[in-house]
Amino acid sequence: MSTHSSPLRLRDLPNPVIAGMISVIVNYGGTFILIFQAARAAGLSPEMTASWVWSVSIGVGLTGLFLSWRYREPIITAWSTPAAAFLVTTLATTPYAEAVGAYMLSAAAFVLLGLSGYFEKVIRLIPAGIASGLLAGILLPFGIGAFGGVTVDPLLAGLLIVAYVTLKRISARYAVVGILVLGLAFLLMQDRVDLSGLRLATAAPVLTVPDFTLNSALSVALPLFLITLTGQYMPGMLVLRNDGFRTSANPVVTVTGLGSLLMAPFGSHAFNIAAITAAIATGREAHPDHSKRWVAGLAAGACYVLVGVFGVTLAAVFMAFPATFITTLAGLALLGTIGGSLAGAMADPAGREAALITFLASAANISLLGIGGAFWGLVIGLTAHFALNGQALSGLRRRKAIQAASAD
Repeated sequence: MSTHSSPLRLRDLPNPVIAGMISVIVNYGGTFILIFQAARAAGLSPEMTASWVWSVSIGVGLTGLFLSWRYREPIITAWSTPAAAFLVTTLATTPYAEAVGAYMLSAAAFVLLGLSGYFEKVIRLIPAGIASGLLAGILLPFGIGAFGGVTVDPLLAGLLIVAYVTLKRISARYAVVGILVLGLAFLLMQDRVDLSGLRLATAAPVLTVPDFTLNSALSVALPLFLITLTGQYMPGMLVLRNDGFRTSANPVVTVTGLGSLLMAPFGSHAFNIAAITAAIATGREAHPDHSKRWVAGLAAGACYVLVGVFGVTLAAVFMAFPATFITTLAGLALLGTIGGSLAGAMADPAGREAALITFLASAANISLLGIGGAFWGLVIGLTAHFALNGQALSGLRRRKAIQAASAD
């Protein structure tokens, strides 16, 4: 599918720009607290914590800007959320300099993986129905969260849901934009976003000289690599594939790995292609025209850089939003992607049951051996696919071999 069609016009910009901004708001408002928790566990000073915010924000911003501009696709990058959760416990017992050395080893491994080309080959082997089922399962909790917020904050969540449905009927293109503006106005009217204590200040990078040890390589670098690979890169690339984007995984893995390597001495633990937040920018909600959605990647990248420049200040703004606002906004913005993924998973009658198993296993968010739910959902789904369709696949290969022989 070509991503080059009609030129961009001013009226094409609002939707993808807002989609990119929402992906950033959801990231900072939803999972960024893990970085502060990990920094606290490591006993980092406010200056070193600000440097971590600076390095990870600038890093994901610049890599996302470059990849989206270079390939004209909405390639959203983000920090590794499962890795940040892993570090909350690990940094309590690992010297920080050794952790930084482990960050660099993990990043170097991603650079090598991207240059080798093997990751792209693995991605191509995953059947379309399995990929769609995996994505739908990963995103399902966010869709449920959009409506679960009614229990916690019925007025706010109810307003956003009713406004979304109404705007979809009136102007589907601006539904997500509308609920963002309406939700912010409602929160400001209720005086529920307290910004009085904020002081705008720029962040400064603080260099930590890495310490490379065998213990940190095995206990930090190796798990960091595996968690980020299975929990971020695999579902992240499948998000792009699911929405029809075909950029090779190799440059994405190489560029983000190189960026992580350069930013690690300043505190950045790992960044990579985004998965959940990327889905906000890759689907029809971002723009009906497939070729215009890459602007969302530029918008997200620019927002990340802006947050990085001002360190913890703007991150604190996003984190000041009520949790219900973030979860409802994210869930409603992802409804189209969840629906499309479910339709894709159920499209092929022969692979429908394996896709359904993938969907349910991914939605269960299994955590086993320190590895997150996306990986196990994929493993279970592929196992089911092979068990249910293995003989048919063998027969297909035999028929192709016979046809090739008869053609000779």
